[in-house]
Amino acid sequence: MTDPLNSTDDLVVAALYHFARLPDFREWRAPLTALCEQHGLLGTLLLAEEGINGTVAGSTSGVAALLAHLRADPRMADLVHKESRAAQPPFRRLKVRLKKEIVSMGVPGTDPNHLKGSYLDADDWNRVINDPDVLVIDTRNEYEIAAGSFPGAVDPKTRSFREFPAFVDRALKGREDQPVAMFCTGGIRCEKSTAYLKSRGFRQVYHLRGGILNYLDTVKPEDNQWQGECFVFDERVSVDRHLAPGRLDLCRACRRPLTQAQKDSPDYEPAVSCPQCIGEYSEAQRQRFRERKRQVDLADARGERHLGQRLDSD
Repeated sequence: MTDPLNSTDDLVVAALYHFARLPDFREWRAPLTALCEQHGLLGTLLLAEEGINGTVAGSTSGVAALLAHLRADPRMADLVHKESRAAQPPFRRLKVRLKKEIVSMGVPGTDPNHLKGSYLDADDWNRVINDPDVLVIDTRNEYEIAAGSFPGAVDPKTRSFREFPAFVDRALKGREDQPVAMFCTGGIRCEKSTAYLKSRGFRQVYHLRGGILNYLDTVKPEDNQWQGECFVFDERVSVDRHLAPGRLDLCRACRRPLTQAQKDSPDYEPAVSCPQCIGEYSEAQRQRFRERKRQVDLADARGERHLGQRLDSD
């Protein structure tokens, strides 16, 4: 079995998702886990009746083996994935989990397999978001948007994707005839958000094909309208407009991105608190975080892995 933590090969990070009817999704868990372990892949794969979602990292051959295995099933033949490179392993362990949804909105019946918006590639995306009549919405959470976004995009100020339907009810009611263009990190949240808007009677709904990551990979440098960095749910924390690792760090307590100014704050204590979460945890919780950090530091000193170092998110 390949160990990506000790491999000298370039690490491939593959973000993937696909909506498909998988009533047998529970039966996928064991063989997927075995295949990933065989090829030394680390990261998270989520399985649900509506499809698969996740990000894994490992060798080029290992990632290719996983993708070939998934696409061998006719229901997964059109699975979308996006690759990038990493100098260091972006994950610390493998998780293959069973879920009710592969991206959690919490609205039963929202099915991108039957209803969703129209895709826009990079060139068309630039044209649409520069149209003053189009409402451009960033469907990510507010801490992700703080790292970077497209100019003029609406920030719904959500803390989780489950709050997006309430944002629609609060801010978009009565605007069903206005063109709406939405985007997210890799495209999956927009599959559901456009399906939700279409089900609510919005007529012209668009979304960025492959999300921000695909846009940054395919748009010409002179046409790149992205501003700032893009938060990613792995040890890189963020990537810049060239998909290189960004400058942001991570609060290991709340798992939000950190700027240098936030790290200079007296509210910042590594792995314990930051200005964004200083009021969210009790002293007892912060003491547990300190003990976790101590254990991680001890493991590092011994050259061992510690699961407390993980960043991968559901």
